[in-house]
Amino acid sequence: MTSLFESAGRQAGAPRPLADELRPKTIGEVVGQDHLLGASGIIRRMLDGGRLGSLILWGPPGTGKTTIARLLADESGLEFLQMSAIFSGVQDLRKAFDTAKAARQHGQGTLLFVDEIHRFNKAQQDGFLPHVEDGTITLVGATTENPSFELNAALLSRMQVLVLERLDMGAMEQLLARAENHFGRSAPLRDTARDALFAMADGDGRYLLNIVEELFASVAGGDDALDAAALGALVQRRAPQYDKSRDEHYNLISALHKSVRGSDPHAALYWLARMLAGGEDPLFLARRLVRMAIEDIGLGDPDALVQANAAKDAYHFLGSPEGELALAQATLYLATAPKSNAAHAAFKKAQALARQTGSVAPPKIILNAPTRLMKDQGYGADYLYDHDQEDGFSGQNYFPGEMERPLLYAPLERGFEREIRRRLDYWERLRKERTQGCGS
Repeated sequence: MTSLFESAGRQAGAPRPLADELRPKTIGEVVGQDHLLGASGIIRRMLDGGRLGSLILWGPPGTGKTTIARLLADESGLEFLQMSAIFSGVQDLRKAFDTAKAARQHGQGTLLFVDEIHRFNKAQQDGFLPHVEDGTITLVGATTENPSFELNAALLSRMQVLVLERLDMGAMEQLLARAENHFGRSAPLRDTARDALFAMADGDGRYLLNIVEELFASVAGGDDALDAAALGALVQRRAPQYDKSRDEHYNLISALHKSVRGSDPHAALYWLARMLAGGEDPLFLARRLVRMAIEDIGLGDPDALVQANAAKDAYHFLGSPEGELALAQATLYLATAPKSNAAHAAFKKAQALARQTGSVAPPKIILNAPTRLMKDQGYGADYLYDHDQEDGFSGQNYFPGEMERPLLYAPLERGFEREIRRRLDYWERLRKERTQGCGS
């Protein structure tokens, strides 16, 4: 079987990158994707059943998407055509479809692999539909982006989305072992450096093998084996996979928000640090902390909003990196504060009630009467000024007369809302007493 390196037009005897040299020759050699390729995995079941359909392989870089596509073609007896949506246009697609049609006339099926398929526009994606439907091609697309955001619904409905996982420690250790076997010696790394190597790779097998190839080429080994610091000096550490405008952005901010809501300061601080390390705008994080203070803490601890806004102001004043400590402090405060969404829930009930009741007028007792006509119409009549009443509370009804008095806000029995609940219970008791008194 020719390698992908050779199929790209390179001569068979030309030097090849280590990642291509060690590319798996069978599905069983692919590491880190057992949930898809193992005995009970969906791809294994497809191959065993002889019913390979069109697929979207969604996962981080270096997890084996291209390799799996090539091996699927080999094991299914399909001709393999490959293109990248970054470098291909309409003419390239037509050529691929024509090639597949010609092969089909001779009884040969075709697997068309499209790397970065999300880069094609809607019209180009629509161009696949008739050829997928009539079986001219089995389409396998690879993407690092969320397909539900990047691919149109018509194409998605005709394909099955399979999620590839970033390589875990065990998978990366297998790749390193294969490299060591290939070179016939151990990697020139001390134990701490091996751990640092896996951290640098960040689940990307191709990146791992590229680093390893450089190490074997530049370090002899033995007493020259590198420690973590020396490895860091030799290989520039790359930033973690993080796209501020894409799926990972939303995944991490969701993790931060839910960690705060779940009162786990340790996890919240970790996700905050992850986002800052990935280059997230600290002011975006500050705005999200303000939202958490309102949405998830509310009157459980009214100072939460003060703390979140103070952190935002502190970051404005200090900038990075000092201002990031203010965000960390606010994150810890919010994560450890008593939680309540009672205010949020009450406002949603009020919004629904407002839509339901339309333009019903307020009761006249609470309307101002700046003119004689308005006074004659009863505006403000019988209004009781609460400060002049016993206990500073009149107990009058401020809802429209056509409505039954609803109870929208239900404070929780924790945090500051415990005190609010005590007050509301007290006023409700007075309201009933004074309403009954007026009725008698």
